[in-house]
Amino acid sequence: MRRSRRATQTRKTGIAIFLIASSVVWLPAAAQGKSETYRCGNTYTDRPCEGGKPVKVDDLRTDADRRASEAATHKAEVRADQLERIRLSQEKEAYERDRRSAHEARQAAVAERKLRSSEQLAQARARKLASEPHKSSTRFSGASAGKPASPPDVAGSKKKRKPSSGSDAG
Repeated sequence: MRRSRRATQTRKTGIAIFLIASSVVWLPAAAQGKSETYRCGNTYTDRPCEGGKPVKVDDLRTDADRRASEAATHKAEVRADQLERIRLSQEKEAYERDRRSAHEARQAAVAERKLRSSEQLAQARARKLASEPHKSSTRFSGASAGKPASPPDVAGSKKKRKPSSGSDAG
């Protein structure tokens, strides 16, 4: 179980405060012969000090009360650990969701760029074809208004082809 540094530090601080407070309560019980505790500034001691004030620290709780308090503290710690695990799993899920969304957005952007590029290429081809002069067909070329078009040469034509020079003759 990984905890964030802040959560660990907060928990340690809370435990330290609890231990200090409980030691103040339990010190007189441990030193049964001592009857007074003195507060000297922010510390407590069993010896009088300059400017110290006596503090009554009798613990009036029963053993059952102490056990109930310890059980409640333990239950609170367990619940805090559960909540931390829940929070960490929710953070992990949110991170994964954000990562997937970013990945899908990148893929969509790449697909859009490819589509735009192919559309631009198709438009450029269409412009090029539109700008090229169209070759007229033999049927309509050179035909006068009164005369039918001359038929194309057939196989029995009197014209001879020149033999091609090169490696085509075989």
